[in-house]
Amino acid sequence: MDEILRKLPKKAAEKHKENKKFFTKLKRKPPKNLDYVMQELHEAEFERTDCLTCANCCKTTGPLFTNMDIERISKFFRMKPQKFIAQFLRVDEDNDYVLQEVPCTFLGEDNRCSIYDVRPKACREFPHTDRKKFQQIGNLTLKNVAICPAAFNIVEEMKKRLP
Repeated sequence: MDEILRKLPKKAAEKHKENKKFFTKLKRKPPKNLDYVMQELHEAEFERTDCLTCANCCKTTGPLFTNMDIERISKFFRMKPQKFIAQFLRVDEDNDYVLQEVPCTFLGEDNRCSIYDVRPKACREFPHTDRKKFQQIGNLTLKNVAICPAAFNIVEEMKKRLP
């Protein structure tokens, strides 16, 4: 996995222009069966991919924390939301709550999440490849293919299936 992660940013950069063109076309005229195809590709990829061997998303990026996430996680820790925010989060340039630092504070040495059952919505949905109306998140997906080997593979397969 280390070798795959080492090469991923370069591979994603090489495909960026092609992928950007593909997502622009997809957004303009999404196929009627897009959500179905994406669900199928997502499920097939995650039958082959074990996130615990990678955890690159947790090591290199931080999720956005919604107010509901903060409530749920602070309750899990039995602390007030403001204390949770002060201890773990900061406000970014978009005025969103994000982690103070990466890798994620909640990521263990074994790549397991210590708050997995109450993790933020952004973590639960990452890499967002099974999302409805997938054509609307092309820019996010362009970023995710450089972080997540599974997302990279899904997009490559998608380009074959939806020429």
